[in-house]
Amino acid sequence: MEDPLSRRALITGITGQDGSYLAEHLLAEGYEVWGLVRGQANPHVSRLRKHVGEVRITTGDLLDQGSLISAVERVRPDEVYNLGAISYVPMSWQQAELTAEVTGMGVLRMLEAIRVVSGVSTSRTPGGEQIRFYQASSSEMFGMVRETPQNEKTPFHPRSPYGVAKTYGHYITQNYRESYGMFAVSGILFNHESPRRGAEFVTRKVTLGAARIKLGLAEELRLGNLDARRDWGFAGDYARAMRLMLAQDAPEDYVIGTGKTQSVRDLVEFAFRTVGLDWEEHVVLDDKYTRPAEVDLLCADPKKAREQLGWEPEVGFESLVNMMAESDMRLLSESARPEDEPFSPDHW
Repeated sequence: MEDPLSRRALITGITGQDGSYLAEHLLAEGYEVWGLVRGQANPHVSRLRKHVGEVRITTGDLLDQGSLISAVERVRPDEVYNLGAISYVPMSWQQAELTAEVTGMGVLRMLEAIRVVSGVSTSRTPGGEQIRFYQASSSEMFGMVRETPQNEKTPFHPRSPYGVAKTYGHYITQNYRESYGMFAVSGILFNHESPRRGAEFVTRKVTLGAARIKLGLAEELRLGNLDARRDWGFAGDYARAMRLMLAQDAPEDYVIGTGKTQSVRDLVEFAFRTVGLDWEEHVVLDDKYTRPAEVDLLCADPKKAREQLGWEPEVGFESLVNMMAESDMRLLSESARPEDEPFSPDHW
């Protein structure tokens, strides 16, 4: 590969948590970074730049094939990172068709845009320097797991419209790699969080809830299944893994996670401890927050990523929760409206 100082990356979903950390990482590596956003004068862009640095913007929509072709033609990227999605699992039951179109079919549209602009045909002989494609796959594809921990060969059994859509995106990426010889990879990322995580996700709901109670802005926090276990890591660590996947000599898929699990109860305990409270005095269980089809246990086997990419997570779970809770204490001390944050939950 050529020197990264001359490389150009296009990121869909750049205004979301993962897009912001990836943009930050690529800029630090000397890339020219472009973000794909819908509409004009998107307010999240100026806020993103204040936190991440100078990124260039082009318009496009994962629902519109023509706009994606135009965006790829304009940017002429060396690498495309498809992070755009409707990524909140509970919402995928409420808007299942839209989730399928954005999170699933959006992957196909972006792959087609790259194929058309690159002049790739069924000959499987891409001309010139290939555009390298990264698809953000998800541990939610495993769903009702067949084995623990989960690796690159573990069968999928998704338990939500989101998981089903991600599974389609994963397989269509694999199909384009095998059918057209494209450099297309999927990172099967397990749960990754940060202070930039949307307030609707359980990790952020917990740290914001603990901060609100500590500051006298609320009295209780209502949650669903405290026994569900996840492999939680820091989003900034996972952004490093994305770039490493596209820096390899051959395209392959990788599971990215810590290999350790914690329960929602552990999350709650650490968050409330950080702000100096006893969680059992403030947390109320509420069945309305339980998923229609729950995923009880997800745990990564990141051996392949460790051995082939040289990737290791740097931030542990307790440090991550402390980071998030302390950030939310600062945020709510300055404003009672976390929705004013720069990182959009609607990032496709």
